[in-house]
Amino acid sequence: MGKKRNMAKLLWLLMFFSDIVPFSCEKSMRERAIELMQDARLIDGHNDFVLQLRILYQNKISGVNLRDLNRTHTNLAKLQAGYVGAQRSEQGRCSPDLRANRCCQEDVQQLRRAGACDDFPRSESSSKGIHNFYPSVIGLTAFGQEVVKEMNRLGMLIDLSHTSYSTVKAALNISKAPVIFSHSASFSVCNHSRNVPDDILQELKKNKGIIMVSFNADVLACGRKVVNISTLADHFDHIKEVAGSESIGIGGDYDGVQRFPEGLEDVSKYPSLIEELLRRGWNETELKGVLRENFLRVFREVENVRNNFAVMGIGESEILQETKHSCRLDLRKPQPQPSRSFGFPSVAQPFILTLVSCLMLYYVS
Repeated sequence: MGKKRNMAKLLWLLMFFSDIVPFSCEKSMRERAIELMQDARLIDGHNDFVLQLRILYQNKISGVNLRDLNRTHTNLAKLQAGYVGAQRSEQGRCSPDLRANRCCQEDVQQLRRAGACDDFPRSESSSKGIHNFYPSVIGLTAFGQEVVKEMNRLGMLIDLSHTSYSTVKAALNISKAPVIFSHSASFSVCNHSRNVPDDILQELKKNKGIIMVSFNADVLACGRKVVNISTLADHFDHIKEVAGSESIGIGGDYDGVQRFPEGLEDVSKYPSLIEELLRRGWNETELKGVLRENFLRVFREVENVRNNFAVMGIGESEILQETKHSCRLDLRKPQPQPSRSFGFPSVAQPFILTLVSCLMLYYVS
């Protein structure tokens, strides 16, 4: 009888303490986030680290400690702490007067000095608020339409961040392959011109493309002084509601802008976002998609479209004639010009072929 009483007391004590002290086997949200990212390391869709290296060191980085560099949001130690497996880093902010050979050679040289990478060309429209190459054109020129088709044939990613509403619509109507927005966010949450409205998000879902959400505080918060991890997570939640988690990736834009949400000051902080999304009820399958699987799916499908186009002939539309100016990277800060928001009718900037984009791979021990 005494043994039964003692057992009952023990069970009562266990139940009492289980309400006060969590069992050690129960993982914290932070632990779950880190374990998830160790299994599915992030592919970051947009990072300007290589551009910053060129601005700061003029292509001379043999003596630069890339592991502990403290002048940038990105270095190798921070990338390891942020569980970043790869990132797209781009070069080639040239004038519209396209003499690309010289510029490409310089940019590829810098990319290869910075780290191991697979480089591939990409197309981008001229930037809203920075350049207006063809202000009288709505959507894409005839040549721009041919560029989209040729990119499909070659297996090149089409990036629609920085493009206007009508350019996006035109590209989505033409492209047979999924497209990406490499660093944008939700227009419904913040009506910034970089961001994507809900009707385009629905078209993106049909296209099976992805929007890689930017961490740029100005794009996220529309002038609010306090911008934090919750502000960013609101964009993820809204895009998931409209287009599904399979349409989302991450494009931090580190070293491309100066202001980021509190708690996300550099690339080492990525686990804090995943922790917040877990807290909001995102499951691990959805988060693995956000971290890398959605981007890899798009990459594979772009290549599948290329393979299906293999039987087609090469496009022979006339290429725009070069002008007298050489193309060299312009490191001056661009002067902002008035631009219309995504939410209103706008004059689109047609596609141009920019120079090079790089998928940098980081091997973490």
